[in-house]
Amino acid sequence: MTVYEKTADKGGILLVHPLGYAPEKADKDISRKANIMPPLGLISIAAVLDQKGVPNKVIDCHCLPDSLALILSYVKEYEPEFIGFSCTTSSFLDGVRTAEQVKEIKPDIGVVFGGPHVSALRETLISRFKVIDYLVVGEGETAIYELITSEKKKIPQIPGIVYRDDFGQAQFTGFRKKLIELDSLPFPAYRKLPGYPKAYKLPIFNYPKVPNASLISSRGCPYACSYCDRSVFRRTFRYNSSEYLYAHMEYMHKEFGIRHINFYDDQFTFNRKRIAAFCELMIRKNPGMTFNCAARAEHLDLDLLKLMKAAGCWMISLGVETGDPDLLARHRQNPDLDMLREKILLIKTAGIRVKALLMMGLPGESETSIRKSKKYVFSLPIDDFNLAKFTPFPGSPIYDQIKTPGSDLGRFDEDWEKMDCMDFIFIPKGMTKVRLDEQFIHFYKSHFTRPRVLAGYVSMAWKSPDSWRRMLQDLPDFLMFANKNKRM
Repeated sequence: MTVYEKTADKGGILLVHPLGYAPEKADKDISRKANIMPPLGLISIAAVLDQKGVPNKVIDCHCLPDSLALILSYVKEYEPEFIGFSCTTSSFLDGVRTAEQVKEIKPDIGVVFGGPHVSALRETLISRFKVIDYLVVGEGETAIYELITSEKKKIPQIPGIVYRDDFGQAQFTGFRKKLIELDSLPFPAYRKLPGYPKAYKLPIFNYPKVPNASLISSRGCPYACSYCDRSVFRRTFRYNSSEYLYAHMEYMHKEFGIRHINFYDDQFTFNRKRIAAFCELMIRKNPGMTFNCAARAEHLDLDLLKLMKAAGCWMISLGVETGDPDLLARHRQNPDLDMLREKILLIKTAGIRVKALLMMGLPGESETSIRKSKKYVFSLPIDDFNLAKFTPFPGSPIYDQIKTPGSDLGRFDEDWEKMDCMDFIFIPKGMTKVRLDEQFIHFYKSHFTRPRVLAGYVSMAWKSPDSWRRMLQDLPDFLMFANKNKRM
């Protein structure tokens, strides 16, 4: 018997979260082991299908050895009518290769792809990759249920689907006008993930307690920054009510013993009233849990921050992106670094940790802008930071600008499998990859060798003891990763 329990149900759909890179690459790259997030979108779809009585299984290739063998054996034994892949840009081609092997075993299986890469490129993908039968554009719960339970002749009437017509031409049925009321959704089917929650890990020093988990309580973002892909939810913004949100956290605590939640919402505090009500519930009912969130500085004030602290908020991540005001103005709405500094000071006043999220390599980046960014970031009282290598994803405004014929923004090597923010695949005009890599390593080393920062990480020995346990356990991998980057 495999890690998946036997079931009498055959047919239905197998839902797959592809790996996107060779398994041995993860073993050698500490950055891929340090943050493993469950496929929340897939297990939300699985929960809806369970509710409607549709047989389904979930295979997360990120957490299972020999996941391809598991997929193929499941298809042979249970003969699902469909197989669905939820893909980012970097994992899309891995999904295609898996689908091709599945088709060799069961040629009549319906192959469905969804996710941000699919929603951005739509008809282009189904025209290019013949193994794909259908694409789901936008959120998947309703669309995929209607797709796999409808007669083939009715598929053109289902919004949110890309399919081939009788002449083999790609057709898009249009965006869904009726969006899902998020409070109507069941909680995601966490139990379909073997090893949950221990198989999934938040970044080290980003949590106080274990076990911990990830949760998303809203969909979309009302802003339109140049680097963000908004193809799945477009410019909509919806969220769970405070009551649903608290009930979800309480469920995770009771069912799985979760003690800390990381909210992956783009804009957790956008609706102040919702978060204030949620915090009041947390304070009054005291479930013994803490949480992290991401927010925009515009939607924070001291009273709310004090309330969040009392409710168990441990850390807030803020998108700084760059400390060069001119570069920031090219890519972000409301680019106010002075306001950002003020809000970071308020977060610290409330007693909450701050994590700064930055990018290097945006169009317009230069040696001067990198120096300005370092100077600005190192002047802030931040506790942690993440520096990503800018990647122009399909669906983002800057992707279209870079791809415009005659664009002189820089050189773009559009290799989808490398588009995971782990490599500089876009080189801004006037820069070189070698120099970007050098500056990237120097930025990180400069941050982590500052006395105040080092003291902060030492304090994690009692604030986040599990983080230090993981650090020591993987110390050889950390040192190998550091030495590899030192030679770049």
